Formats: sequence, C-alpha cells, structure tokens
Amino acid sequence: MENKIAVIYKSKYGATKRYAGWIALKLDADLYEVSDIVKKDLKAYDTIIYGGPLYIGKIKGIKFITNNYEYIKEKNVCVFMVGMREFNDEYINFTLENNIPKEITDNIKIFYFRGKMNYQELSLKDKILMTGLRVSISNKKQSDISDDEKMILEVINKPIDYIDKKSIDILLNNVCSNNEEL
Repeated sequence: MENKIAVIYKSKYGATKRYAGWIALKLDADLYEVSDIVKKDLKAYDTIIYGGPLYIGKIKGIKFITNNYEYIKEKNVCVFMVGMREFNDEYINFTLENNIPKEITDNIKIFYFRGKMNYQELSLKDKILMTGLRVSISNKKQSDISDDEKMILEVINKPIDYIDKKSIDILLNNVCSNNEEL
C-alpha cells in the first residue's frame, strides 16, 4: 500500500520553505503552502507533515493543524518548527504548550530545525522589534547576556544562517519507518 504524503508549510523569510521543499523532494510528497490547501484535500493523504517558523514563541500557521486535527488524527502527523535558537528541550516544550493542545502533541511527532536571519531582509515591523530587543539587551551587564541574546546582537550586523539539510534526516527516517507499518 502506497503512503501518500503532503508537506504543508508556512514561511516568512524562506527557511521553512527550504526545509519543506527538501522534505517533499526526499519523500516524493506533494508540497503546499498552507494557504493553498483545504481540509477536504487532506482526505487523500496518509501522512501530513506541517512546517512553520517560530516567531516570538508562536509557530506560524499551526492553527491549520489544530483546527483540522479531528479530521487528520488517524493519520501519521508530523510538525516541524524552524527557529534561531539552539535546540533546547525546555524551550521546545514551552513553545509546544503555548501553541498546540497537549492531547494533540501527545499524538503527533515534533521536530525542530534551525533557521536563518538577515536583518536587512526583515519587514519594517520585525526590524522595529529587533531594534527594541537590541536596546533591551544592550542595557544588560555583559555577564547577564545569554547566548541567544548574543546571537540577536550579532544578527543586526551580519546575516546568520543555521539551515542544515542533514537535519531533516531524523524526520525522514521517522516517516519512512512509519510507512513500513502502513
């Protein structure tokens, strides 16, 4: 039995779109931007993979999964999020608690990939937020500045790109091992 896969994503500056494209290519899956797919389209798929960027602790577009969960809960569902921070269980768990109800997170597989940021490419709104954050961080004593805050100070002066194609292997392996069960 063939496992039909849909990779659905929401992307703002391109990192999530890149990961989604690589995943779809490797799994021979259909690729959709979240605004291009509706609930009735999901019926054709056995596996749903959703990817969204993390912005200020929110997974963009995740409402697509939570709003359609009753319809897809019998399917193999994976969610990947893309953010700038290094992987940290505490941060990921906090993010999930604030984005996805526990009864859903208990039944889906979650993955985290690192993204990229170029201050020059940010929208005016995001530049204003980053500038405010920079001022706030700059007012701290050097010894009180975390690694994530140092990264924020750095990115204003030079682009940072943590995207790594190899990081999708864990998701690919997970989906492929589930395909054997179908």
